[in-house]
Amino acid sequence: MIKILNYIDGKLSSQGNNKTVDVYNPSNGEVYATIPDSDTSEVEKAIEAAQKAFPKWAATSIDKRHKVLSKIADLIDERLEEFAAAESTDNGKPLWLAKKVDIPRGSANMRFFANAITQFSSESHEMNGAINYTLREPLGVVGTISPWNLPLYLLTWKIAPALAAGNTVVAKPSEVTPMTAYLLSQVCIEAGLPEGVLNIVHGMGHTAGSAIVKHRDVKAISFTGSTRVGKEIATIAAPEFKKLSLEMGGKNANVIFADCDYDQMLKTTINSSFSNQGQICLCGSRILVERSIYDRFKKDFVEKTKEMKVGDPFDQGTRVGAMVSKVHMEKVLSCIELAKEEGGSVLTGGKRIHPEGKENGYYIEPTIIEGLSGNCRTNQEEIFGPVVTIMPFDDEKEAVKLANNSSYGLSCTLWTSDVSRTHRVAKEMHTGIVWVNTWLLRDLRTPFGGVKNSGVGREGGFEALRFFTEPKNVCIKY
Repeated sequence: MIKILNYIDGKLSSQGNNKTVDVYNPSNGEVYATIPDSDTSEVEKAIEAAQKAFPKWAATSIDKRHKVLSKIADLIDERLEEFAAAESTDNGKPLWLAKKVDIPRGSANMRFFANAITQFSSESHEMNGAINYTLREPLGVVGTISPWNLPLYLLTWKIAPALAAGNTVVAKPSEVTPMTAYLLSQVCIEAGLPEGVLNIVHGMGHTAGSAIVKHRDVKAISFTGSTRVGKEIATIAAPEFKKLSLEMGGKNANVIFADCDYDQMLKTTINSSFSNQGQICLCGSRILVERSIYDRFKKDFVEKTKEMKVGDPFDQGTRVGAMVSKVHMEKVLSCIELAKEEGGSVLTGGKRIHPEGKENGYYIEPTIIEGLSGNCRTNQEEIFGPVVTIMPFDDEKEAVKLANNSSYGLSCTLWTSDVSRTHRVAKEMHTGIVWVNTWLLRDLRTPFGGVKNSGVGREGGFEALRFFTEPKNVCIKY
């Protein structure tokens, strides 16, 4: 049994009252670790440590901050195998995926913002007889709350720009997938990150997470998770005038026109539908296909989906691993039953399976459903699992209407060879991100985030550094 510890004021420690929360391995349904069930007192210790560390860290040279964050990135790379195994065990995702995407992106986030801060310059505006310049100053203590689907990937996405900009951080990773955050604590100690600059508090959202959001000395909250929790955070933080970055749910459309590169589209659509067991906020869960190729696509897509191996995350041939928890698996299965009640036909999948040797794990077959209206709950509510719906459309106008028929607005994928259509449709999409003839191709310099119920604010590149700083204008008359 692994005992995961909090990282507060540069040291690893357990919760003062010794209460713990079990951590399950979703591939076999067994408890394999515990985390501290941190309460308000532990959060208070972390915030006090962060407050104490802030003046010195804010005054630390950009060059020194760059070197420390780069060292953290290097150490993550050196421990790639260990981090990947931990992520796969904790989350249920295939080991090859953690090694290829999650852990390299975690180190890339640290390295990117270590470099970005060296290019984050002040602005100046000359007037007749005066000059203005704008300082970008760190906020102080900031809170970050990250989800279970991409644990290290999204934890570092938040803490890297916050630290680079000179803030100190109190972070709460998901209680469901805490292991790589614990390993990151060890890395930060080895890298020589000053005490109190980063504090990682494990525990439940309604206790530890809520305490971070409510604390008057936490100046900003960066959250990724469900729209329901995001609304609760906004209700608490907005009256205190805290800065908020909320990256929440998605019900993303994958719009396929007949003139696309069909083979590339099909290959990518398999990934955009079922990568990470469909547990990515950017997955294309509503697939809209031009009617002239709908039957061909349905046949090929079902065949390719049936070929995907579901099973042990540590098996190199596995394409779809375990769902992150029993509770989430049951939620996704209930969504499939709802789709049937709404008149949907399950073309493939739809059931829990019990792979040999992992019979108690949380596995669901990748599932394709057709025959539903755009307004039904299945096409309106986020499922966050290996479940997609397919629908035909007749023309560009209908495709845009169907794609925008959602209370979410995170991303959209377009497949077409028509350059004019690309620009027309991309402009009409009510989303924060539009991918054309690709999916999940990310340049870390670009703004990331959604509209409508998908969130508030943008992360990535200088947008993240702007969020974690406060502008101050200085006007000097000659």
